[in-house]
Amino acid sequence: MSTPARSIFLVLIASFIGSFGAVFLKFGAGRLHRRISTLLFNWRLAAGVALYLLSFVFYFLGVREGELSVLYPMVALGYIWTMFWSRLFFGEPLTRRKAGGILLILAGVALLNFPG
Repeated sequence: MSTPARSIFLVLIASFIGSFGAVFLKFGAGRLHRRISTLLFNWRLAAGVALYLLSFVFYFLGVREGELSVLYPMVALGYIWTMFWSRLFFGEPLTRRKAGGILLILAGVALLNFPG
């Protein structure tokens, strides 16, 4: 079984959308207080959950036709997107250790997609 490019593309879209889900959950979590209304009427949390669900749809469509052992590690690319969004939206530092982690994720995904 081979993995079609369409499946790879769908899983990449899923990882991208899922990374935005994490950003919205972080924004929403920062606005939570002891009142239940801050949870129930928190559109940022709702947007984060909705983005995770949308991500699931793209992931589901992607893994239908491809090899799970190739596609599932691509979900880890969401960590890379999340690191960029963390820097952009929250001003979190990009350290050498984090950059090393990104390189390892990229190397692992690339190795799994080499033929043979």
